[in-house]
Amino acid sequence: MDVVRVPETAGTGHDAPGRVWYAAYGSNMQRERLACYLRGGRPAGAAWTYPGCRDRRPPAESAAVRLPGEMYLATRSPVWGGGSAFYDQQAAGRVLARAHLLTAGQFADIAAQEMGRAPGGDLDLSEVLTHGRASLGPGRYETLVCAGRLDGAPVLTITAPWRMRDVAWTVPTAAYVRCVGTGLLAAGAWDAATVAAYVAARPGASGHWSPQDVREAMAGPAVP
Repeated sequence: MDVVRVPETAGTGHDAPGRVWYAAYGSNMQRERLACYLRGGRPAGAAWTYPGCRDRRPPAESAAVRLPGEMYLATRSPVWGGGSAFYDQQAAGRVLARAHLLTAGQFADIAAQEMGRAPGGDLDLSEVLTHGRASLGPGRYETLVCAGRLDGAPVLTITAPWRMRDVAWTVPTAAYVRCVGTGLLAAGAWDAATVAAYVAARPGASGHWSPQDVREAMAGPAVP
């Protein structure tokens, strides 16, 4: 199995990086789905087509990572119909994720598409690299977080502006549970039992999904 990498907290700074690690902790852990953000296209079950990035190359590398904090499920996804994943870096716990090594421009274009904006402009990353967090708007995926560095490149992700304790948790659908679970499994560092136990224990899923339920969902159809 692949090694789980843990970002280093040291070495922060605001110099503009050429490459960044995009730490996906939800549906974009799947490279097939991420490819629609990069090349353009409509993922299975999605209601719209993503325009893609200016640079349509695949990630230079992907790695299983463990981040500090908590992944929880909240709001109601227009794609999946139930709760979608968010990241609270300040919560106690650990998050299993998959980081994709991209250019800074690719990350900017993926972030724009997650925010429902047209891709094509670069991001000023100085605030998130200096302070660990930057708000680009009040929306669900308009907050950038830096979770440290791997191989000298910053590990960045996208989440909501609120804390986990400040929002009602939402039960995820079977299709979303499958997407998250199979994305983690594809990272190559965790077996099915570990993935199922992790997903079932996340706030929003806990009490509604058992590890066995998660494993059955992971074996089910991909389309919501």
